[in-house]
Amino acid sequence: MSIGKPLPHDAAQLSVTGRARYLDDLPCPAGTLHLAFGLSDVAHGRITGMDLAAVRAAPDVVAVLTAADIPGHNDVSPNPLPEPLLAEAEVHFAGQALFLVVARSHMAARRAARLGRVEITPLPAIVTLDQALAAGSHFEGGPIVWQSAPPDFTGLEILEGRIEVGGQEHFYLEGQAALALPDEDGMTVQSSTQHPTEVQHKVADALGWPLARVRVEVGRMGGAFGGKESQANGPAVAAALAAHLTGRPCKIRLDRDDDMRMTGKRHEIRIDYRAGLDASGRIRALDLRHMLRCGWSADLSAPVADRAMLHAANAYDIPALRIESHRLRTNTQSATAFRGFGGPQGMMGIERVLAHVAHRTGREPLALRRAHLLAAGQATHYGQELDEAPLPAILDALEARADYAARRAAIARWNAENPILKRGLAISPVMFGISFTLTHLNQAGALVNVYTDGTVALSHGGTEMGQGLNRKIAQIAATAFGIAPEAVRITPTDTAKVPNTSATAASSGTDLNGAAVAAACARIRARLAAMLAAKWGCAPEEIAFEDGKVRADTHAMPFAAAAKAAWEARISLSATGFHATPGLDWNRKTGRGRPFHYFVCGAAATEVVLDILTGEARVLAAHIVHDAGASLNPALDRGQIEGGYVQGLGWLTCEELVWDAAGQLRTHSPSTYKIPAVSDMPGVLDVALWPGGAGAPAIHRARAVGEPPFMLAISAHLALLDACAACGPHWPDLQAPATPEALLAAVARARGEGDA
Repeated sequence: MSIGKPLPHDAAQLSVTGRARYLDDLPCPAGTLHLAFGLSDVAHGRITGMDLAAVRAAPDVVAVLTAADIPGHNDVSPNPLPEPLLAEAEVHFAGQALFLVVARSHMAARRAARLGRVEITPLPAIVTLDQALAAGSHFEGGPIVWQSAPPDFTGLEILEGRIEVGGQEHFYLEGQAALALPDEDGMTVQSSTQHPTEVQHKVADALGWPLARVRVEVGRMGGAFGGKESQANGPAVAAALAAHLTGRPCKIRLDRDDDMRMTGKRHEIRIDYRAGLDASGRIRALDLRHMLRCGWSADLSAPVADRAMLHAANAYDIPALRIESHRLRTNTQSATAFRGFGGPQGMMGIERVLAHVAHRTGREPLALRRAHLLAAGQATHYGQELDEAPLPAILDALEARADYAARRAAIARWNAENPILKRGLAISPVMFGISFTLTHLNQAGALVNVYTDGTVALSHGGTEMGQGLNRKIAQIAATAFGIAPEAVRITPTDTAKVPNTSATAASSGTDLNGAAVAAACARIRARLAAMLAAKWGCAPEEIAFEDGKVRADTHAMPFAAAAKAAWEARISLSATGFHATPGLDWNRKTGRGRPFHYFVCGAAATEVVLDILTGEARVLAAHIVHDAGASLNPALDRGQIEGGYVQGLGWLTCEELVWDAAGQLRTHSPSTYKIPAVSDMPGVLDVALWPGGAGAPAIHRARAVGEPPFMLAISAHLALLDACAACGPHWPDLQAPATPEALLAAVARARGEGDA
């Protein structure tokens, strides 16, 4: 049985040798044309003229397309609110696509795109959260409010504050790309997308075609992190539109600058909080005000903001919690899905509140967190009862593994003796819900084909973006048939093979698609078992599939021989499978119900050191204990935990998005936007898969692992806050990302020199 084995990623050798082929590496048919967008330099304005004569006359240009050339709907939005592929009467952010150049080469298209002369009458641009609030610039008509009970602050000590957390660029290694291949009566689109079916819908909608005429195929992606859940729609529709109008294959690949200027990022959030504390420092009432910068279009902001509200209490019991969520429309790139999908922003709020409470009351921070943890049988603030509560045991394991108590004492001594370098240490837990909050998306399909030589080819609705989904799916299929994973081939995701897919998102890729594959395999197994049971004179349930053979009592034959015998007996060796997550019941209007199938828990202890003269900081060590359930592949799960932590570390320490007053994104290239480098890695990165869990109600009792580890990095921000607090008696009020400038400001506030 291959389930549970730490097998390497199926593309590991290809990736390290450079032989892995991504969309831009695929051979293009002869005569393929290449595309580039002409972009707006104005954040908000009215289009009064568009002179594209020089663009059309540029070398190797075949066509120049505008919104008027789209035969169907000019809309690439993932929701009912429109989002035009090409601007029509107005532009809404600097970087919005105005026209599309079709040329004989990539560079010819890019050069020509710069020659357009578009007259735009500027209109007032809303760039900041404060400007959006002042203008009443909301999506969904105004703030959304959920509450477990109205907070009553009577007789309680009041604690108020604010945390601002910046956005984040996905910075996937492979940028947005698509290749459209027209045929006699339809279109095949190869797209770097997490959501093939949505691309299919948007292409068909733009061309005015039925869905059956559009086929979308997804091979290997070079990263996505949510940035290709909806943002891949535009490039794919552009390629299909150009291919339809020219009758030739068309390809688009966004260069990094264009990609960063055009596409959405993680939602920036500001959280104002008002907490009511009893005499023990326990939070009895909490009022949170979430303000998210959503950008120019609605995109996925509603469900992202919803999940921020759902995770606003993390793993804690807050008796009376009210959350007011403002989804603010600004003239900036449309914020979109990003690993954690609003959960990290929500968790940052409550973790900041608890850190502030610990500072105010003098309570030990971890003890304070433990005192607030939900217990099994208790309900979350949205009414979902917890079937289990493993965090106390996980925290016990982490405290021992990280030698937490001794290190805190050592750090206190260090800080007393060292005036320049200050150390900090913090532990934070994570309780992350698994499922799409849009309930109908919690479904998946699969197609499994067994061949007469005993090999298996299968297609499922998930997309491989480097996370190891295909390796886990292969292990699931191999275990079902008792064969080696090497005998299983995963074919590219294809809407013609598995229709109506959900996005590979919400950490549900393995849960949903793995269960669908297992269902298809079970149908084929049942047919083989029935055939052999009749032949061997036993019951079908006595038939076992293991070690490459099919066995029952004294009978045995190779799996390949069983497959060939079934073919000769005219028994189908092909099956579809389907899975829908059970037990979900969620009402987003009331903010009540059971939106999640289960929760994933973990905790991290991070130690940092801060130079208070320069603001430079280093992560010295990170110890992590994470519940992956009955891990399908411990090696892949460890990789996801390590990668998630480091990506979260970037979000909270060094990755800073900067817009100027005119709405121009100033951090739109690797030279101006800093992701973590090798030198930013913790000196110690110790990851343990917690062995004490009961497993999840999911395929083979494994727990999802894609998004939850990202939030473990909150411990790093808390550790930096702890280091700042060692500089003086005042509340440091450290904001995020904790850049050197932010850290120096926090040190000044701790000393009473700032605006604390």
